[in-house]
Amino acid sequence: MPEISGDVARVTAGKTEVVCAAHLGGRSIAALAREHGVSRGAIRTAVADLMPEHTAAGREDAPALELPVTLDMPGKVADFLRTAELDDIERAALDHGVTVRRGQCYTLRVSAAPEVHRQLLARCRPLDGILGAPAIPAQRKARRKYENCVNALESTAGP
Repeated sequence: MPEISGDVARVTAGKTEVVCAAHLGGRSIAALAREHGVSRGAIRTAVADLMPEHTAAGREDAPALELPVTLDMPGKVADFLRTAELDDIERAALDHGVTVRRGQCYTLRVSAAPEVHRQLLARCRPLDGILGAPAIPAQRKARRKYENCVNALESTAGP
């Protein structure tokens, strides 16, 4: 029988392992709650260690999630990054960017977490020129413009 504490029913320590095993086996939280005569919240609490994505938000030591920010990336930088090897998150950010026409060229409006923008900026370092290959001034200027936008994110972030 479940242990009753006040008016809230809780799963006893001995039953926690049974509940966790049943949940991993495919049993729903609602079915387990009915079977053990406790609330769904009590079952969720008992299986909380199985769901770290739900418990990380409540812990104080968990890192804060970065909200996406929208930055305008010059087309020359976007063209270079499309030919570079990117990870899935970076590729998705570029693929979901919105093209804004600017005279003869364009700007890609990219919404991503600040960390993704920093990663994209790091990947376009070769636009500054590498040993043996001179930099193209227009590409270097475009990369600097994007760098200024990314650096502005860091300066506006509060403590």
